[in-house]
Amino acid sequence: MSRTLHTFKGGVHPPEHKAESNARPVHAAPLPRKLVIPLRQHIGNPAKPVVSVGERVLKGQLIGAADGYISAAVHASSSGTITAIGPALVPHASGLPDDCITIETDGLDEWITRTPLDYRALDPSELRMRLRDLGLAGLGGAAFPSAVKLDPGARHDCPTLILNGGECEPWITCDDVLMRQHADDILQGVAVMRHLLGSTEVIVGIEDNKPEAIAAMQAAAAKMDFATEVVAVPTIYPAGGAKQMVQTLTGKEVPSGKLSTDIGIQVFNVGTAYALARAVHRGEPLISRLVTVTGHVLRPQNVEALIGTPMQALIDVAGDRDGTTGVLMGGPMMGVPITNTGVPVIKATNCVLVKSRELFPPLPRALPCIRCTRCADACPAELQPQELFRFAKAGDFGRAQEYHLFDCIECGCCSYVCPSHIPLVDFYRYAKSEIWAREKEKRASDLARERHDFRQFRLEREKKEKAEKLAAKAKVKRAELAAAPAAEGAAAPSDADAKKALIAAALARAQAKKAEVAPKNVDHLPPEAQREIEEIEARRAKIREIAHQPLETDDKK
Repeated sequence: MSRTLHTFKGGVHPPEHKAESNARPVHAAPLPRKLVIPLRQHIGNPAKPVVSVGERVLKGQLIGAADGYISAAVHASSSGTITAIGPALVPHASGLPDDCITIETDGLDEWITRTPLDYRALDPSELRMRLRDLGLAGLGGAAFPSAVKLDPGARHDCPTLILNGGECEPWITCDDVLMRQHADDILQGVAVMRHLLGSTEVIVGIEDNKPEAIAAMQAAAAKMDFATEVVAVPTIYPAGGAKQMVQTLTGKEVPSGKLSTDIGIQVFNVGTAYALARAVHRGEPLISRLVTVTGHVLRPQNVEALIGTPMQALIDVAGDRDGTTGVLMGGPMMGVPITNTGVPVIKATNCVLVKSRELFPPLPRALPCIRCTRCADACPAELQPQELFRFAKAGDFGRAQEYHLFDCIECGCCSYVCPSHIPLVDFYRYAKSEIWAREKEKRASDLARERHDFRQFRLEREKKEKAEKLAAKAKVKRAELAAAPAAEGAAAPSDADAKKALIAAALARAQAKKAEVAPKNVDHLPPEAQREIEEIEARRAKIREIAHQPLETDDKK
């Protein structure tokens, strides 16, 4: 019985451009002389370096440890010597550098000792931490740490596991080729996912423009000891989005502001499942991935690239051409512009797309919005893109949030259909970054205010405690002074007498303390120093004598 498929609102049909790169065999990129491995290749906290400059490392060796629960480790992609730890250029839309570890390779490609994991014998929490330390992160683009996604949380299980092989964005074919060549390994990774999540239903969603991948996955599914349903879904962008794939296969919608796990469904990319299988069954950390190199190159193809390899090295493998107008990391809809092709391949690099004027003609100048609502019709998240654009442009970020800005998946459908050629997604990204920055500033301000308030409270408390101690001492002293005359049969002193007695006692203590202070370092002095001290003491004695003489008045003159 075939599964009933559902549809999601919106979507577009851009030219696919898949055939250019999916027919060539996969080649391994050459080992570069230098690998630059960013410590931030995943959502969450960046990894912390655990090596030092000058240290020799082996392929697969841990060089950056995960920092916290939402984090992932990074490893040396080949053997060599650490030459730098610090800021270097990374593939990011800002063009800013980030902390990286640079390795000068030695050409030996010498591995560490690899130990497979017996995942059935390990406690689930321990297994997840082992996967975190093996650097597992989502390879579908978001790069979310896999150990976190493999935690079912308070539910203790996740009934439905969806493997996403949609790969809906134009030009990209790395998942297609991976499913054709490594279907068995991918489902071995699914078995581990199923074990950790307690899933009873496994569905593989693949767009129907990938018949070879569908056939390979169906053949692999027939060999597994658990039921796996391989489903061909209609080809429409962005059918490969996690929420859209969930809706297409199950008919369930992920509520606004929620995750798919809140409705008992978890989604993983096929590349993540393959990397998981290699980590568990071979003991290999995530140090390489399949990358589509396509567009304005001589031989578009998929390349197995080590993490940290310069993107230019991949372009050279595919054949660099004159007339290049730019490079994207990713596809034309959601890709990140790369201004320097020397930046490294990272875990989120699924495609290096080389642009030219013929393939990607420059967009016309943006015109004012004409309120045609085509963007709203195309939006798969059922938002109001024109309103979000208006609020973002005006800096009204509060209203943008009210219109569910953070439900935007930045798929680019709105920009694709806009007749005014407005770069709508750029405005949404700007608004999100501003909101995040202000939230960060607010958290810092709130923390500073809490610290200030606590300091004031502490100072007031210490002041009060000091006053109470002094009052208690004075009370005890007054009681002692009152008890002394009573014992002798005399009248108790008045408050004024008690205060005078306290002051006199304090002065006596001060004088006694002063008398206890003896000069230091005066033993075995030379005669000159001893004579100088004696002269000073004589002058002091003369001054004290003069000070104690009575003053002469005019009457005595």
